[in-house]
Amino acid sequence: MTAQTIIKHSLRIAWKDLMELFRNRMGLVLLIVMPLFMMVMVGFIYPSGGASLNNMPIAMVNEDAGFNGSYLPSQTFFTTLQSINDQTGMMTLTTASSLEEVTDLVQRGELSGGIVIPSNFSQSILSGEQGTIIIVTDQSNPQISATINAVLSGVFDGMSTAMAQQNVLLMNPTLNQTTALAVVKPLTVQSQGVVPGNPSYFDFIAPGLMAMTVMMSVMTGLPVAISHEKELGTMDGMMVAPVNRLSILLGKTLAQTLRGLIQGAIILALAIGIFGVAIQGNILLVFALLLLGVFSFVGLGIVITSFTKDQETAQMLMMTLMFPMMFLSGVFFPIQQMPGFMQAISHFLPLTYAADALRKVMVLGAGVSQISTELLILTGFGVVMIAIALPVFRKMMTR
Repeated sequence: MTAQTIIKHSLRIAWKDLMELFRNRMGLVLLIVMPLFMMVMVGFIYPSGGASLNNMPIAMVNEDAGFNGSYLPSQTFFTTLQSINDQTGMMTLTTASSLEEVTDLVQRGELSGGIVIPSNFSQSILSGEQGTIIIVTDQSNPQISATINAVLSGVFDGMSTAMAQQNVLLMNPTLNQTTALAVVKPLTVQSQGVVPGNPSYFDFIAPGLMAMTVMMSVMTGLPVAISHEKELGTMDGMMVAPVNRLSILLGKTLAQTLRGLIQGAIILALAIGIFGVAIQGNILLVFALLLLGVFSFVGLGIVITSFTKDQETAQMLMMTLMFPMMFLSGVFFPIQQMPGFMQAISHFLPLTYAADALRKVMVLGAGVSQISTELLILTGFGVVMIAIALPVFRKMMTR
């Protein structure tokens, strides 16, 4: 059988599978709704920027005993904090009588944290020593706790610098605001990214979601496409027909590939249109990477499908593999934040390299040369798995 005939038969089989999908109204709706639901859910759950607060309930406690009858340092501190909060809307500020009351309200879930001025605050400030500010956080929510600590520490650091700047001006009236700031804070830090703009955390998630969706579409679609026809007996009809077995495999794979690319395109459109994700690299390279990701996953899907006797077992085995892969491949969380042994496992997963390559192209504007390692690994993994899948599939077809 010629290559032209094999391709012709493959296209017919792919068209048949796609027509079955389009005739299944519920399946067609889920094809569109699943990526839409995933993008909207993840897009609004995860923060769009860096560490930030929004109307977070925080209580202020002033235990300052003063110094020679003066309460000015602590009062000035709270007045300045209230003024900053009025402009930013970071917190919903209330007052509490003690640290114990703050602790009780946090435990009840009525507060996210507190700011406590100790009793020796004014005495320390007016005696030329450092004053201490205590930030109380809800440790049952580590992410919110870390955000409160980071944001408030930054605010208090800025307030501390301003106080020191005013002290320098009082001691040396010949200085101006700029030179006084240079005395207090001789170093300034400028942060610059590889590309213009300030990408959000969603820019990190979107490429991984695209790679994961394509992977899930292929690896769950193949068991349905092959095992289901085995159970119905239609696979026997293909076996006795004058169709090359390679055409059956290529046709099934092509149909699932198109299905995955459709969902990937939906996610990309939603990421750009709703969440403002900017594609810094070549859009054609993005789709080429999705195709390469499909190629790397197809062989694994065929092998698993070939070893299982029915559709339900195949799907259960696929989900068992996909579920840990979703979390170990850096889709939702950076791999660098994982424990060492989990990082080692992630290096053996093709989704890791697909998500990383997409992220480099979409967020950093990388070209082919910058993602050559990921391209080689995905290609190598795909070639090895296809080489294993073909004889396994042939053996399955003869059973």
